[in-house]
Amino acid sequence: MKILYAIQGTGNGHISRALEIIPILKKKAQVDVLISASQWELSLPFPIDYKFEGLGFIFGKKGGVDLLKTYLRLDTLRLIKEIRSLPVEKYDLIISDFEPISAWACQLRKKVCIGLSNQAVTLHPLAPRPKNTASIGKMILEHYAPTTVNYGYHFKRFDNNVYTPIIRQEIREATVSDKGHITIYLPSYDDERVIKKLKEYNDIPFQIFSKRARSAYRQKNAWVLPLNRDSFIKSIASSSGIITNAGFGTTAEALYLGKPLLVIPMKTQYEQHCNAAVLQSMGVSVMPSLKSKHLHLLDAWINEKSVIHVDYPDETEKLLDSIIQRHAGQKLTESTFEDEMKFIRRLLKPAGIPG
Repeated sequence: MKILYAIQGTGNGHISRALEIIPILKKKAQVDVLISASQWELSLPFPIDYKFEGLGFIFGKKGGVDLLKTYLRLDTLRLIKEIRSLPVEKYDLIISDFEPISAWACQLRKKVCIGLSNQAVTLHPLAPRPKNTASIGKMILEHYAPTTVNYGYHFKRFDNNVYTPIIRQEIREATVSDKGHITIYLPSYDDERVIKKLKEYNDIPFQIFSKRARSAYRQKNAWVLPLNRDSFIKSIASSSGIITNAGFGTTAEALYLGKPLLVIPMKTQYEQHCNAAVLQSMGVSVMPSLKSKHLHLLDAWINEKSVIHVDYPDETEKLLDSIIQRHAGQKLTESTFEDEMKFIRRLLKPAGIPG
């Protein structure tokens, strides 16, 4: 049996999941790995068979994705070439962690594609939703990486196809302590902007992990550190609290470690606002942004630092066995040349290119 496992390379959460999933899959089948986009810092201890530019997002410095830079980097013709070049027909099972090239290639060739990610179940009808967010974010989430069947992870279970988060083995084995510092990971904010907002809390040590810093430096009570897997795990495991965006990986790990958590969802990232809504329903503190008018929420969190207790058993292999049993070799109708032309026109139309 041949399996294609496709990873979205924007952010480290998808990579962290792959580090747990791929070794399990390799015990059961021949596995090829695909990754698209290139905004991650973690290393992969296995070969990458397909590497594409894909359809990545550019992080801004003011709390969200830089939509203009993201749009300017969009090359629709290159995207179509990447989609058409991927030989999905040679695989018995394709699993996509919110990865668009594999998902759209399966759409083109009418192959079954299994969605396996937090995003795959973010729009679940039983999941709490944010009250007010930009509709463009929801549209992107719905159409970015379309899949045939969705399995996924969330902070709590809503349905049979919704599982609790995959927690890295290093986190499960980490020694938990409280050394008094607060760990911060806010990749959508400029480091100086974060430091400026913390200047009033001069009696609290902060460890700020940065996607931009090339070397460590200190400003008063704030240590800015380049993002590194081992040092980040040590920091969050020994912290007195964690402040991060409302992505999935770090937030789930914070809950598993029993750490007080404050999340700031990224602007225009609809799934992060959905994540924040679920977390808030569980009692996690949510702060809309780092603007001064919201800093009273940071004050309240620092003074309270309440812990949310969760139970996240290791169900990864059980889930993968279920997916393989149900979907390996599953077929849809064969595609035709006419189907391919319709597909290409569908991708070209949003870019304003004659099709």
